Amino acid sequence: MTNKSIAIDTISVARQVLEIESNAITSLIPKLGEDFLTACQICFEAQKEQARIAVIGVGKSGHIGNKIAATLASTGSPSFFVHAAEARHGDMGMITANDVILVISNSGETEEINALLPLIKRLKLPLITMTGNPNSTFAKASTVNLDIRVEEEACPLNLAPTASTTAALAMGDALAIVLLTKRGFRAEDFANFHPGGTLGKRLLVRIEDIMHVGDELPKVNYKTPISEGLLEMSQKSLGITAVVGDDFRLLGVFTDGDLRRTLDRRIDIHETSISKVMTSGGKTIQQNQLAIEAVHIMETNGITALLVLDSEKQLVGALNIHDLFRAGIM
Repeated sequence: MTNKSIAIDTISVARQVLEIESNAITSLIPKLGEDFLTACQICFEAQKEQARIAVIGVGKSGHIGNKIAATLASTGSPSFFVHAAEARHGDMGMITANDVILVISNSGETEEINALLPLIKRLKLPLITMTGNPNSTFAKASTVNLDIRVEEEACPLNLAPTASTTAALAMGDALAIVLLTKRGFRAEDFANFHPGGTLGKRLLVRIEDIMHVGDELPKVNYKTPISEGLLEMSQKSLGITAVVGDDFRLLGVFTDGDLRRTLDRRIDIHETSISKVMTSGGKTIQQNQLAIEAVHIMETNGITALLVLDSEKQLVGALNIHDLFRAGIM
């Protein structure tokens, strides 16, 4: 067999896997009905009572359950995963009297799962199941069952959980996103749950969190000679210096670009005041704005530094592109 034929065969198998798994997800769409609405309502109402969603599974379904619990939690639905085998050895103690139980089992007859049924019944908690067999023991015992049946696994032996786990994961995502939508969950809420991630930083970090203030803020009086302004800019290493009036209000800015233009004009930098060569006004940003907005201003105007004003238009800080990089905004 040639390398080309091997490659064709490999791609063919991979395509078949993706087709089977995409069909598994698509087949769930017509199954969304009263059962799904009931499951969503149970979870939504339970949260009003500070309840959590306890996701239980074992094996491959356990891995999927763990991910579904993580997705629910990160989108505002307090949730945690309980491994079915560990649940029999004390982990059921994690579940409180107000919680909702979500069990994931393709067969609905897994031994470790079925062993928990008497205990779940004694707790008298709402039980949502995701199974590929609506006639299974667990499906029949549930408050509501979500049908995640698939016609075939992507495995050529029709044994390894592949399409079935994909379907379960997709159904879990559908549940999480519906709950997110019903609660009016915002991007800011998501950021609060992901403060260390890129999105969290972009939605949480404000200019005042990363700007240079006090002695680190480069500024000179408008009467200052250009040479002293240049020294101030060099010492503070932001590539910019603010030019202020006698009342300390911002009049303009002196940048690397202004310096180049000054040198081209052969101006005496020791005798000429910086106000003669500064850029009047200059681009600024409010200290309470998001840091990501500074990125937009810099990119739009082709600049690398900004001066920062407070609500009274007083100069309070400065930052440059390197500060945004260090903060993980860019």
